[in-house]
Amino acid sequence: MTVDADPGPTCWAPAKGLVACGWALAAGAAGWLVLADAPADRLFVAVLLVALVAASAYGSLIRPRLLADSTGLTVRTLTGSRHFGWPQVTVRVREHRHFGRTNAGLEIDADQHLIVLGRLDLGTDPYEVAFQLHDLKP
Repeated sequence: MTVDADPGPTCWAPAKGLVACGWALAAGAAGWLVLADAPADRLFVAVLLVALVAASAYGSLIRPRLLADSTGLTVRTLTGSRHFGWPQVTVRVREHRHFGRTNAGLEIDADQHLIVLGRLDLGTDPYEVAFQLHDLKP
């Protein structure tokens, strides 16, 4: 006799390699800032360093970005996590054209909130995530 156990939560987050690359580039920019001689160079590198640290910190702090389990979805942001029960959630993928390129975004319509997550947020293709979420939804 087998009992179907809850497989546990499934989660998606920015790719670890991408976040690590951002931190490595930030370290390189910090070294460049120390070695820069001209004020214009220091200003340029300082702005680059701030942008790299901000992007890398964001990628590190919001892990996991999306978590799904038997009770519903949890979306993590910089201000905290928000849980939505399955009855409140509608999931779909929308394609948008920007600068001649088509980008897919996972749209989560939940309890008067519209959350759009892209490939960078999820670490994988939004179509794959939507397919898995439809399988998890009771």
